[in-house]
Amino acid sequence: MVVTIDLREEDEAAAAAAMKAIAGRSDEEVLAAVLARKGGPVPFLKAAIDAAAAAATKAIAGRSDEEVLAAVLARKGGPVPFLQAAIDVAQRRSDLFLDPSAPGVVAEMAVEAQAKAEAEERRKRAKGEPRKAAEMLKKEETRKAEEMLKEEEPMKAEEMLKEEEPMKEEPMKTEEMLKEEEPMKAEEMLKEEPRTPMREAGRDKVERAAVVERVRDPKPNAGNGLDLEKYSWTQERPEVTITIPVPQGTKSSLVTYEIMKNHLKVGLKGCSFIIDGELFEPVKVNDCLWTIEDGNTLSILLTKENQKEWWTSVIKGDPELDPRDMKVPELRDCDVEAKETIVRILSHGLPKRAMDPATSDDIQQEELLKNAQYSHMDS
Repeated sequence: MVVTIDLREEDEAAAAAAMKAIAGRSDEEVLAAVLARKGGPVPFLKAAIDAAAAAATKAIAGRSDEEVLAAVLARKGGPVPFLQAAIDVAQRRSDLFLDPSAPGVVAEMAVEAQAKAEAEERRKRAKGEPRKAAEMLKKEETRKAEEMLKEEEPMKAEEMLKEEEPMKEEPMKTEEMLKEEEPMKAEEMLKEEPRTPMREAGRDKVERAAVVERVRDPKPNAGNGLDLEKYSWTQERPEVTITIPVPQGTKSSLVTYEIMKNHLKVGLKGCSFIIDGELFEPVKVNDCLWTIEDGNTLSILLTKENQKEWWTSVIKGDPELDPRDMKVPELRDCDVEAKETIVRILSHGLPKRAMDPATSDDIQQEELLKNAQYSHMDS
């Protein structure tokens, strides 16, 4: 690490004089002179340590702990030498390893880190496949659009505008179709016909109506979550993953993140919170984490406290998905009535009974859930 020390103006003359004084002398001669002036090795070493600590503190000022540790990790050349150095520092500068339970604590931390890394890898694989497909589709659509523009001539475009002037009633038809809640049909009609300013206006109305329709009747995405206006989320039994688009180049130091057992706040400094509300269910705060991906996506991993339940939303009050639309193993090969019963149990649990004997309906529901779970384990 190269440490740069800024001198005040009044110190510049003294620094220049000191540099001139030691010019032509070896490091050993200079240090020996300071040792003699300090009156002994202990004061000499203390002064040297204080100077090094001050320089190191100034070097890392304004940097987060994660950035400093990442720099040390890169300099050590790998995670194993880095962890060995960290353990050596903890052993020399604390009494951690005087406690017989210290090795077990370190091993437990390693196991938890491995579990988090595996969960992160699963989440990345699940997220990467639809993203790649969307990128390929977007590239293909862009290529086709460019080819169409090259083939068309300006005169043809003017002729099309003149021929379509009598068709001004078509946007009115689109509005009527939107009122009748048929935005998909209107969108297909617009796609089949050439683009004109009038049709572009109709297309914007269709897209707005589609957003409203998604909010009013949300459908789960491939990860049994929802794609909302400000964020998207997916889930598995043990965890929920939230992805939030942020401006390209966003650094971790710009993120504001507060997680509690039943509440989540997240946003960017200087802006209002993107998410600020009560969680759908409690989480394990120490097992939750966040990261910036590709410089434009804020990803948050929430570990559920009850890892046997499926969530229907992340934040209470936000749009909820219908559990019957979720693709969960427990619903495989069930008829409609059984599916509705299992969905109710998975979302809210079995009803609590008092001291009265179980009814036949209670026993039947418990057996139905057990059979569905066993069939999932056998598959």
